[in-house]
Amino acid sequence: MTTQSPDTVTDNMSSVTATSTTQTAPAVTFWGNEGTIEEQHYRAGAYSLLAALLRNSPEQALLGHVAELAAIGQSSDELSLAMSMLGLAANDSSPESINDEFHALFIGLGRGELVPFGSWYQTGFLMEKPLAVLREDLAILGFERQNTTHEPEDHVAALCEVMAMLISDGQVLPRQADFFNAHLDAWIDQFFNDLSTAKNAVFYRAVGRLGTAFIEFERSYLSMNV
Repeated sequence: MTTQSPDTVTDNMSSVTATSTTQTAPAVTFWGNEGTIEEQHYRAGAYSLLAALLRNSPEQALLGHVAELAAIGQSSDELSLAMSMLGLAANDSSPESINDEFHALFIGLGRGELVPFGSWYQTGFLMEKPLAVLREDLAILGFERQNTTHEPEDHVAALCEVMAMLISDGQVLPRQADFFNAHLDAWIDQFFNDLSTAKNAVFYRAVGRLGTAFIEFERSYLSMNV
């Protein structure tokens, strides 16, 4: 399959994700229908960028790299356009204003405007059955919860991080698709829609738009390659 993203999109995304995550991806070789190395690098990079922006409020270094996405320019391709709009939003924002926005959206006094957890979106409660199923699947895949992590594993950023690692580790596409379908597919669209329309969102509206466009791309990519 040929991705919808032009080379300029891949190049710009690569420059951003090199800063957005401390994870070091190993060398990856793909066989059969696993797609090109460039495609996998692009997909892992997109997940890593979303994870970085949803895990914490971005500092100036990351924000500066995200601003480089504005160079992609206008395009009829929604994913490229969403990246460009995120870059423009980064250019117009400061770390201080985004930090205030992040806290209003995800932390708040007692609770933020949004609750970015899979269990919440699927059941209306935290720490429910979807989280238990996720923990079983993470154990099978060899992922262990870090002692320094205080949030449940179904936080949207954590799930994006897992997808990025599955891709970077060269896991076969059916396994990637199984994880995506089991733990993201049912609710992630609603989360990114909520984010892009949240009353406290300014910069994060562009993050929501990118998330929506990328998930549409990813769902199509996985369905056509599995």
